Amino acid sequence: MSTLQLARPEDIDKLEPLVAAYHAFEGIDSDEEARRAALAPLLDGTPHGVAYLIGPRRAPVGYIVISFGYSVELGGIDGFVDEFFIRERVRGRGMGSEVLHTLLPALSQHGVKALHLEIDRDNARARRLYERAGFDAREKYHLMTRTA
Repeated sequence: MSTLQLARPEDIDKLEPLVAAYHAFEGIDSDEEARRAALAPLLDGTPHGVAYLIGPRRAPVGYIVISFGYSVELGGIDGFVDEFFIRERVRGRGMGSEVLHTLLPALSQHGVKALHLEIDRDNARARRLYERAGFDAREKYHLMTRTA
């Protein structure tokens, strides 16, 4: 069984509660209607990103959402880990590492050349996970955001 399952429209009822759990864990204010509206295009095959269920499709234990962009510097389509969540009761079993190691090969079907993510500066556990999976900090660069 593969750890990653590309989420499809019929998976919305499994995916949305996982997103709700992640948002609650991170203190993100959202409601079910907004979450479903944001997820629907990903499940319908938008060219802007993908969502994967983690674990068995019938009873997933997490999810990861990748949004797509484009980078001349990196040679084409790049991805950004928008959200990555594994239920607390199954963390620490290597599933997150497995997801990160299989993610780029899975994303190659979408032409992804590089993958980016951001972490809380104080989250040493996440930093170790991502470093073991081959992610490096781009020390010269700092992510900045402006919302509309």
